[in-house]
Formats: sequence, C-alpha cells, structure tokens
Amino acid sequence: MKKRDKTWLNMIGLIFFLLAMPLFFRMGGGEIAMAEVLPGQAAAGGLSLSALFEREEKAVVSANIIGADDVKFSKSLAVSAGGRPLYVTGEELAKMRDLNYLKSHYYIVDSRTSLLSEDIDVEQALGLDLTIEKTTKEPKVLIFHTHIHEGFADSDMSKGLSEGIWGAGEELKRILEEEYGIGVLHHAGQYDIVNGKGQTTGAYERMEPPIREILAKYPSIEVCIDLHRDGVPEGTRLVTEIDGKKCAQVMFFNGLCRLNKNGTPQLISGLENPYLKENLAFSLQMKTAAEHLYPDFTRKIYLNAYRFSLHMLPRSSLIEVGAQTNTKAEVWNAMKPLAQVLASVLTE
Repeated sequence: MKKRDKTWLNMIGLIFFLLAMPLFFRMGGGEIAMAEVLPGQAAAGGLSLSALFEREEKAVVSANIIGADDVKFSKSLAVSAGGRPLYVTGEELAKMRDLNYLKSHYYIVDSRTSLLSEDIDVEQALGLDLTIEKTTKEPKVLIFHTHIHEGFADSDMSKGLSEGIWGAGEELKRILEEEYGIGVLHHAGQYDIVNGKGQTTGAYERMEPPIREILAKYPSIEVCIDLHRDGVPEGTRLVTEIDGKKCAQVMFFNGLCRLNKNGTPQLISGLENPYLKENLAFSLQMKTAAEHLYPDFTRKIYLNAYRFSLHMLPRSSLIEVGAQTNTKAEVWNAMKPLAQVLASVLTE
C-alpha cells in the first residue's frame, strides 16, 4: 500500500474514533478509560469527566453519585409511637430528648420560672392527638383578646378595634372558616379598659368569667386562642418573608404556673392549670409544624411563670403576632401562614 493511502486510512480511523467517543462515554467505559493514567500524569482521582463534558455527560455522571432515595431517607419525618407522623426528622427528635437542646433551640425561659425535665416528654407531646372535627355549622375555635386595644405602627385606634389586634383576629377567623372549614367564634370583649381608661392590670381576672360563659354556651368549642401583639424595643423588627410578602413573626406563649425561687421551683397557689401538659404539647406541635412549613416564621416559645388564659381548655394557646413596630399589612399577611399552622395541627 502506498504511504499516501495509509495516511488517508489513518485519518479516517482517527475521525471514526473521535465521532464514537461520546457513545463510548455514555456506555460507561469512558470513566474507566479516563482513569487510566501513565506515570507522571495527574492521579486518577484528580481527573473529572465534568471538566470535559459540562452538559449532558456531567449530568449522566453526577446522577449516579448519590441516590435520590438516600436524600429522601435522611429528610424523612419521624413517626410517633402511635403511628402519627411528626413534623420533625428522626434525627431532630433524638436531639430534642435532651432538655438542654430543647431549651436552647425551642424555648425562651423567663428568669422567674424554669423548665424541668418532667414538664414535657417530647415524643409524647409531639405524638398527642390534638385534632378536631372540621365544621362551620358550629364554632370549634374561640379567638379572644385579653388586651384587645393593642395596635401596630400604623394603627389609628380612634377608628375602632379593627385597626389593631382584633382586626388581625377577624382575618384569622375568615381564613380558618373559608379555607379550612373550621368554625370560629371571635369575641370582642374589652378587658384592658376600666371606666373608659386603659388598664391592663387585672385584665386576665376580668377576662375569665365571660370566656367561661362562652365556653358553657358553646360546648362545641375545643380550642381557645388568646391573640396578642408583643411589645419590643423600638429598633426591633419582627419580620420575615413568605410567598413574596412581608409577614410579622409570631410567638407561642406558655405559662408554667410555677416560680423559680432562688433555683427552687415553687408552684403558685391559686393559679393551677390542669391542662398544662396539653398546652405545652399544643405549642410545641405548632412550633414544629411552623418550622416545617415556614422556617423563620415563628420565634422561640416563651415560657413564663404565670397562668394567663391557658387553663380553660386543653387546646389553649396565647399567641403573640408581631409587635408595636410591625405594620398592619405585615400582621394581616401573617394570618395566612398562622392559619395553615393551626389547621395542620388541628385537622391533619
């Protein structure tokens, strides 16, 4: 064969090899071939197919690095002893069994009280069935406001209660009824005013008799929500963003009915709460549900020494929505995620 013909055949062979290389890599042989190195070259571990093929070949190789099932397994939610799905992973549940971890990640404990290991069994609390039957034919939830005159940065309370926390309660009622089919009675009793003047002292004592009358009149009510707004330093802004909207952050609040006397827990006589464990379970379930659905929406659960309005039903919660530094729009926007958190605990 002439030298010119031989050169021509070599060129055809080279062209054929170059054209076949992509198919070769797709068959899996390319990764092995590229790992074969000669002395003095980069070590096999330093070679990367993704550096050579940044599009399709990169996707083919990287897809086999870790299986999707492995990712799902690591993020799967835990299940309670009774078979109820929880809103935390098994790994997080194990951490929560440590009281120090629980206190540092889920609670703010007021200096006047203390959280004890016997106060809350995390697995039992998260597994407690707090669900209710959905209906709008009768009220299932009572929303009231021990401090109904609490307003926001742009509230004009001279225009009426709808400018403040009561208006937020109306929005929460609307969403729970229209979107989740949960009947709500929204009470407009004013307990932070005496003889026409604002007075928060004694409001919890003034609130209780009328609320008990409502609960007696409507035995269908299974949930009590005392809706408030917090008071914070003027430079503090309790805001997060959900679905592109600025929302006030919320905080669940519990009273332990116990003072911390020089490091010794002491029950407060006359301020007992027979539903303390259920209250604590309710707030913890809402906190974990919120973290799962809307991270950064809720602050840590606040634990105070006193009873407040949490002793009349097992499913009782005092909820602080934003503060005086939030706008009405931020607070109203927060009612949608708050309603979903409530519905997830009460109906799912």
